[in-house]
Amino acid sequence: MITRRTAHIKPFIVMEVLERANVMARAGIDVIHMEVGEPDFDTPSCITEAVKKAMDGGNTHYTHSLGDFQLREAISSHYQSTYGTGVIDPDQIIVTSGTSPAMFLLFSALIEEGDEVILSDPHYACYPNFITYMGGLPVTVPVHAEEGFQLDTGAIEKKISKKSKAIIVNSPANPTGNHLSRERLKAIAELAEERNLFVISDEIYHGLTYEGKDHSILEFTDKAFVLNGFSKLYAMTGLRLGYLIAPREFIRPMQKLQQNFFISANSAVQIAGIVALQKAGEDVARMRLIYNERRLFMIKRLRELGFLIPREPTGAFYIFANANHLSGDSLKLAFDILEKAHVGVTPGIDFGERGEGHLRFSYANSIENLREGMNRLERYLNQ
Repeated sequence: MITRRTAHIKPFIVMEVLERANVMARAGIDVIHMEVGEPDFDTPSCITEAVKKAMDGGNTHYTHSLGDFQLREAISSHYQSTYGTGVIDPDQIIVTSGTSPAMFLLFSALIEEGDEVILSDPHYACYPNFITYMGGLPVTVPVHAEEGFQLDTGAIEKKISKKSKAIIVNSPANPTGNHLSRERLKAIAELAEERNLFVISDEIYHGLTYEGKDHSILEFTDKAFVLNGFSKLYAMTGLRLGYLIAPREFIRPMQKLQQNFFISANSAVQIAGIVALQKAGEDVARMRLIYNERRLFMIKRLRELGFLIPREPTGAFYIFANANHLSGDSLKLAFDILEKAHVGVTPGIDFGERGEGHLRFSYANSIENLREGMNRLERYLNQ
């Protein structure tokens, strides 16, 4: 018999949309992809050249289970120089094969059966699955489009119980593109410390902020876990490189999990991660500029088509648009758009109950494809 925890896990719907789109593509149908959150840019050449050089140089063996020490030093320096944090010991960093294994390590070490983790609704689709798989309970706090999907400490406090273990923050956020201010993050950190909770900060979209400034939770508290990686900012999704910064007492337990389940991240890619942090700044700046041009185009075009966007998203590469005027069933609507307009979008229900009635549009695609996708969507709506 299949275990209940496996049988009951929910699908990642965006991947189901993408997989259906790929089936259509194999049948000769041209699909414009706005569903998947993957940069369309090639990985910067300084990074790919570093991978090749590392492999040619024999970096094809296991590394330390915590990760290559030079990469951990580079990550520590990056956080100090970017956010002005205190010194982060490289031994408080675990390098993983993307941020998903980092989440697995984190929630495995943090959550006991019945523990509660507080998160926003809407939220990244996989958070609840990690939590429930480890025996925990996701507790959601509603956030509102009119307020820019901002997490409110008063609303969080109402959901805190004796079983609460942590609060998840994600800024810039998936699916909303929301960006939390310094004051908001500081207030959440202070509340967590008052109530003896950990903060889990998913910072994977840091660097993709178009208005305002990114702030790390480590500027405000040491009682925090930071999830980050190279997939989004450096267009390295297929190279699978992430990391976790954690309180010192959690490192050895998570290291043992890493040793047993993953051993270590790819050795050549870890070498390339050092190069990404130290030499890819101009490439990142170029990509960010283009993303922002696409963001502004998509906001304008979606509003012209009747979608409601009360507050403009300022980070990541997503627009979470209200489509209730078309349908209250976002899953059915997204697949109807895919089949009839040949445009892939993600149904809002993938991101929680309060995501229902919305569609997530990714602008990680060329402006030419985005323009064609919007034209196809317009024809669909007119029909």
